[in-house]
Amino acid sequence: MSGRPDSDVLLVGGGLANCLIALRLRAHHAGLRITLLEAGAAPCGNHTWSFHGSDLQPAQREWLLALASCSWPHHDLSFPQRQRRIDGSYHSLASERLKERVMALPGVEIRCNTQAVQIGAQAVQLADGQTLTARLVIDGRGAGGSRGLVLRYQKFLGQELRLAAPHGLTGPLLMDATVAQRDGYRFVYLLPFAPDRLLVEDTYYSDTADLDLASLRSNIDSYVLARGWTQREMLREERGVLPIVLDAEFEAFWPRADAGLPRAGLRAGLFHHTTGYSLPEAAALADGLAAAGDLRSEVIGPWIRDRAQRHWQVQRLFRMLNRMLFLAAAPAERYRVLQHFDRQPQAVIERFYAGRLGLDDARQILSGRPPVPVLRALRSLPPSASRTGPA
Repeated sequence: MSGRPDSDVLLVGGGLANCLIALRLRAHHAGLRITLLEAGAAPCGNHTWSFHGSDLQPAQREWLLALASCSWPHHDLSFPQRQRRIDGSYHSLASERLKERVMALPGVEIRCNTQAVQIGAQAVQLADGQTLTARLVIDGRGAGGSRGLVLRYQKFLGQELRLAAPHGLTGPLLMDATVAQRDGYRFVYLLPFAPDRLLVEDTYYSDTADLDLASLRSNIDSYVLARGWTQREMLREERGVLPIVLDAEFEAFWPRADAGLPRAGLRAGLFHHTTGYSLPEAAALADGLAAAGDLRSEVIGPWIRDRAQRHWQVQRLFRMLNRMLFLAAAPAERYRVLQHFDRQPQAVIERFYAGRLGLDDARQILSGRPPVPVLRALRSLPPSASRTGPA
């Protein structure tokens, strides 16, 4: 690159991963010139990101909890044949709160309604014909397609509601699977933000990414009514489709030839392959970048790619569990897999959500009488599942 670039760091995409990167880079490098490009009207979108306190390493927990919108000391799970309360902190981060923090960062230029049409390691071409240059360009535009992946989906519609009277919940209900099972494994997710305010999400582990919004809204109305609650006001609505990975070929997803262009978030494959959640990995990556000594694409790109490849190796066990969920059980019976998992010790459940299961945990999870015919799942493995190396 000849001459002084427009920015030191150019973040393409204003989602969770790049916003956390902007926060941590600014906290550790006061003089760094950072530009964040967002295709929409504002960064951070319209989301609620949630995590267990045990999902995070101490280094991330210290600063990320300061961003949390709500925190609770326990959460509940409800299945047709089992109910359970699990002690341990659970937290939610609202996109509006993260947006306020990012927008207030000094020395960070945020350009909204800005579409990137071509991204290189040191330059980004915009839809208006302008080209921006930087020493470090990070592509964080969300999921980048399914090349190299065999996917299913976690999809949901959520409504934040104000009720006419208190709901009576003392903590989140992460899975209410007592609802009618349709379109795969279905559950309702509840986050109580205030005595009369909560998020109600109708959620599916489904074979398709399609969202029937009218049906989902009707389901939420029926659920609220069945709980004896009266809706006074709908404050906002959010929706999402997260990737659930059954099989993966990392080299096809992120070819080594493309290592020089750094990625972040879902586009880097830095997410939990069973839950689809990406916040813990996004926080860890942001801290790692803040500590890096050489912020250039040709250095950072291979470093992130190696990090993502190691993450995918760890996630092999989760992909096996996904195949059991989707391939060994009929859609209406998939809840039995999660109900069976719910009997595990709390420490195993915590390691599951944190993405840190070991072989002993796998044996523990698969012990006892299985809820579905596991051999049918093993016979249904895609051919690439037997390959050696990162799968």
